[in-house]
Amino acid sequence: MKTLTVSLGPRSYPIHVGRALVDRADLLLPYLAQPKVAIVSNSTVAPLYLDRLAEPLRRAGIDVVEIVLPDGERFKDWPTLNTIFDHLLQRRCERSTTLLALGGGVVGDMTGFAAACFQRGMPLIQVPTTLLAQVDSSVGGKTAINHPLGKNMIGAFHQPRLVLADTDTLNTLSDREFRAGLAEVIKYGLIRDPAFFEWLEEQLENVLSRDALPLAEAICRSCQNKAEVVAADERESGERALLNLGHTFGHAIETGIGYGEWLHGEAVAVGTMMAAQLSCQLGWIKAADLSRVERLFQRAGLPVLGPTLDVDRYLDLMQNDKKVQGGHLRFVLLRGIGQAVLSDAAPLADVRRAISARTADA
Repeated sequence: MKTLTVSLGPRSYPIHVGRALVDRADLLLPYLAQPKVAIVSNSTVAPLYLDRLAEPLRRAGIDVVEIVLPDGERFKDWPTLNTIFDHLLQRRCERSTTLLALGGGVVGDMTGFAAACFQRGMPLIQVPTTLLAQVDSSVGGKTAINHPLGKNMIGAFHQPRLVLADTDTLNTLSDREFRAGLAEVIKYGLIRDPAFFEWLEEQLENVLSRDALPLAEAICRSCQNKAEVVAADERESGERALLNLGHTFGHAIETGIGYGEWLHGEAVAVGTMMAAQLSCQLGWIKAADLSRVERLFQRAGLPVLGPTLDVDRYLDLMQNDKKVQGGHLRFVLLRGIGQAVLSDAAPLADVRRAISARTADA
């Protein structure tokens, strides 16, 4: 097991990365404010890991409430969130009851948002079971649900007390879900860690084969990058916005074609290609760098062309992006591999060209 730290003063917390951690009640017990915990999972993950997590806690004298949600991005909404609240109220959970998220990004986001809201805030622990959640969404305290007009539009910042990333849970992940998580891994190399990007170019096939050591290294390097950015800019007033590379375009894809049709990582991969395409058109990166990014996504089995949506539809959806300021679109773009910037300097004509160049009918 390797332990990283998100440094937030008295609210700092550890990220444990290792094997067979789901069974380690001893890692969880110090972070429980009372001998009661509510575990939120979904219908796919619960049959695999809920008992393994819950039974050691029960043997340690912890009252465990189990909440199982339907699986899928389309359930990341108000009615499903209310299901969590219903269980918490029916089982007399209190403000000091710990809410524990066992699942991927949807479960983690919804559980985190519930923890931020219920009785105005309760303790949260994240136990992510997908690659995307382990390297990104479980770390940093962003929580949200979707709205029909925009992804992650309703939420709150609510930091966990602990992140427990059991790499063994990735063995039951589908190839498609695993590859989708790699989009967020590649992102860290592009925005701030060129050495990591080069490492991924060399080690990608070993990571894809889920070789334990390279996979753990990829997770730890990603979490370290995320932890450093969050420690420097918890509320996304500056540097943290760079973590949204590809997300302005990607969220438009997810919203435009319907939540769940594309996985988040698939949409982020195409969105990152659109951002790289735009950066190249502006003369900020070379065509050779654009090709390097494209090749790595292709080797990861991720799409590099988006669905055929009208360009005006893309632009309309992107106006709901959280980086819009004063009605102006701002994009995370590249000045080089490992050098991301936030800019509102891209002419609309270039944005249109970049979208058109990276759609399926291009």
